[in-house]
Amino acid sequence: MAFLLLLVMLTTCAAIPQDLSGKMFTFPEETGTANVRLKTSTQDFKAVTVCFRSITDLRRDHNLFSLATPSAQNAFLIFKTASSVIDFLVSNKKVEFGAEDYKLNMWHSICSTWDSKTGLVQLWFDGKSSIRKFTGGSNITTPSVILGQEQDSFGGGFDVKQSFVGMMSDVHMWDYTLSSCEIERYMDDLNFTPGNALNWRALDFQITERVLIEDKQMSCH
Repeated sequence: MAFLLLLVMLTTCAAIPQDLSGKMFTFPEETGTANVRLKTSTQDFKAVTVCFRSITDLRRDHNLFSLATPSAQNAFLIFKTASSVIDFLVSNKKVEFGAEDYKLNMWHSICSTWDSKTGLVQLWFDGKSSIRKFTGGSNITTPSVILGQEQDSFGGGFDVKQSFVGMMSDVHMWDYTLSSCEIERYMDDLNFTPGNALNWRALDFQITERVLIEDKQMSCH
């Protein structure tokens, strides 16, 4: 009975999709276990757009968005290195984007796109778009999406020194490449089309261990 109670305490499941408008996930400590698993509404992607907002004071490498499949541990990975670089991996192939403006203790908005037809990826950071780079890649099927940890194997293989510590909010994912105008609307927190694969306003998720759902901190002015 005690073991079953412990499992209930360590794992919180969202029985139905929840509207997290005005909320954020808080990852308050460095661990190799605490995470949020997100369930996508589709299992087959020919293209992807992911957008989210985050804040951290980490100076080391850390995961921002980890999508793995049974055949590729880094099927779609956004990863901040200790240097001024954001690694973007599709089907385990990496490209790098400069992130000199990635400041500590500051909210940042990040969007990224990939299309299997062209194999091109692009990053938007606080409203600024990068050049497009080639990664290739084929359809993404049976995705495992995790926040807070980087998957070195499908659904697991976490490394405490790659974990995220901070807050995340407004996570959306689409199964197509969003237009630059729509991305700008997301960046400016205007009326945009919510994600059809992951929608922060109707999110299907599971929390493991100490990750908190809190009101998003807003400016008083």
